[in-house]
Amino acid sequence: MAVPQYDAVLIQSFGGPEGPDDVIPFLENVLADRNVPRKRLLEVAEHYHQFGGISPINQQCRDLVAALRNEFRAEGISLPIYWGNRNWHPFLADTFREIHRDGVRRVLSFVTSAFSSYSGCRQYLEDIAAAQTAAEISDLRVDKLRVFFNHPDFIAVVAESVTDALSTISGDLSAVRIAFTAHSIPVAMAQCCDYEQQLTECCRLVAESVGVSRDHWDLVYQSRSGRPEAPWLEPDICEHIRRVHDQGGRQLVISPIGFLSDHIEVMYDLDTEARSESDRLRIQMQRAATPGTHPRFVRLIGKLVQERTSGDGRESIGRFPAHHDECPPGCCALK
Repeated sequence: MAVPQYDAVLIQSFGGPEGPDDVIPFLENVLADRNVPRKRLLEVAEHYHQFGGISPINQQCRDLVAALRNEFRAEGISLPIYWGNRNWHPFLADTFREIHRDGVRRVLSFVTSAFSSYSGCRQYLEDIAAAQTAAEISDLRVDKLRVFFNHPDFIAVVAESVTDALSTISGDLSAVRIAFTAHSIPVAMAQCCDYEQQLTECCRLVAESVGVSRDHWDLVYQSRSGRPEAPWLEPDICEHIRRVHDQGGRQLVISPIGFLSDHIEVMYDLDTEARSESDRLRIQMQRAATPGTHPRFVRLIGKLVQERTSGDGRESIGRFPAHHDECPPGCCALK
């Protein structure tokens, strides 16, 4: 089978405000058509204002692009790298206009999400189509790289961060619990994708890599939004912390396995709220780092590009094979 040729790589991300005046317009973009009460939007805005109205995610994308350019040079990958966002500048449509002006016609997109769900995968495909329409471009093909929840490099990077966090815990390490956290999604959305299955497998692989038994780790959730009456995946991380306390636990490592960088949802939900709850209950808590620009994570992205351009080298470990490159109709789609 012929391997497609590509002209560029796109880093496709969520976006975030870069100043106080950006916060409300950014959140209005995020919550458009979601029927979220204005009161809830303003509550979330305060999370951003606690950090000066600046989300680190855009700078983290810039850092990732710079690191990936260095990786491409080292590996002889001669593809330019672009960056576009769903919810804030640089908007994807603007990036597509730039790409098109540069003569690029076939692009590989790396989405900053390791797991399958509507919001973490399918919606990015919809973003691509909508941005091409908005940019009035019809001769640009953008193919999304596969999700990588079970890639050995991803598991190794997360395991290293968990090991580093464990090393800072004092006392008997055999009593430490690990809480792997991911963004909660509506239960109805979870029923249409493999999100929970992939997260559970990833947690298992990391836990086994660091030598933690099944009865000492849990998958929990954070960052719930939306209508309060709609069921979302649980338990919430702060609820879980209280449960750990009630069970006699006093040492906890939190690994934000569902997040690739330390943006606001990590900084507020974990470093602020979860930290406060742990301190209140006198639980010794350490938060593991996200992959960020870890060299092995950057190398993973390069490998995903190379496997797509060469047609081989599809690495995976655990119970499931490497995920599909092209999503079949209805994959992760909402009912």
